[in-house]
Amino acid sequence: MGPLHGVRVVEIASLAPAPFGCMILADMGAEVIRVDRADGRAGAGITPPSGPLDRGRRSIAVNLKDPAGVEVVHTLIETADVFVEGFRPGVAERLGIGPTELLAINPALVYGRMTGWGQDGPLAARAGHDINYIALAGALEPIGRAGERPHAPMNLIGDFGGGGLMLALGIVSALFERQRSSQGQVVDAAMVDGAALLTTFMHGMHASGMWEGERGTNTLDGAAPFYDTYMTSDGKFMAVGCVEPQFYAQLLAALGLTESDRATQSDTAAWPEMKARIAEVFKKNTRAHWTEVFADSDACVTPVLSPWEAHEHPHNTARDTFIEVDGLVQPAPAPRFDRTPNAAPVPMDDGGRDVTATLTNWGLEESTVAALTSSGAVC
Repeated sequence: MGPLHGVRVVEIASLAPAPFGCMILADMGAEVIRVDRADGRAGAGITPPSGPLDRGRRSIAVNLKDPAGVEVVHTLIETADVFVEGFRPGVAERLGIGPTELLAINPALVYGRMTGWGQDGPLAARAGHDINYIALAGALEPIGRAGERPHAPMNLIGDFGGGGLMLALGIVSALFERQRSSQGQVVDAAMVDGAALLTTFMHGMHASGMWEGERGTNTLDGAAPFYDTYMTSDGKFMAVGCVEPQFYAQLLAALGLTESDRATQSDTAAWPEMKARIAEVFKKNTRAHWTEVFADSDACVTPVLSPWEAHEHPHNTARDTFIEVDGLVQPAPAPRFDRTPNAAPVPMDDGGRDVTATLTNWGLEESTVAALTSSGAVC
């Protein structure tokens, strides 16, 4: 099931971006085994046990400071297609699981490296988090209202969009290339690189004079009356995105504003007044009311839903955009495939870790597994 059925992935447990990338691979049908730290700390942090980012995997816990534990990883690599680690540069090498060691064992291995700053450069060895990576990538500065400081968009741009998603794309691309060359390679996925890539469209707008003002004064960052959010009478919000003139006309008609107001769409000097008028109308009724008004309209107006409400919207329900895994509602795998559809995700280890079954499936003998667990190399 899934387009990556038959692909085997060894993942060294880490936080957020690499687990998200490996979740995507697992969603697509890859067989993923996650190697946790023997002290139990890896894989914790933000992601709870059996959480959404953990789904679709088998797991073991290995003492990578024990040569026997490192040998377990080397054995897994013999039949693996992909290896993923999220250490700072040089750590994997010190542990004996760097690309030189693993590609010597399996020259066809795709070795994925997930970091914030990349494998080289002045900041490569420095600590950081999503907000730091997107700050240097130029992705943070434009986000926010005019006259206010930049607003951190959670950790969506660095960790997930520029990080885990780019990692998964890089790995799949390397697997595709391997079909021609029969050789593996290292994928250097850096969140600063990925976050910068996500701003490509903005660079084009800036070069053409379409994005010249300060934060919050441009077409797509909240200055335009046709591309912003508006509060409703119950303190909730509607999202308006009617960039095209014909859609803007539908917005004004539904709000009861005049035909002459259509001229304000391209008049930036009139934007503040027009926004105030639109805001006044939206404030007269509830989000549910406006959702119904615009349900069958091309005005590009939708309710602003929380992550905990989104699964209840009729469109998301009809498409099964959200699913329930182990009692927890979460986003379903995406995108979709008509000939090789993804299987329904299952919780990590199907709810119970079985080290012997997992390792024997990867080629180790039961007696070897027993010796490893007895010595503490595998927990």
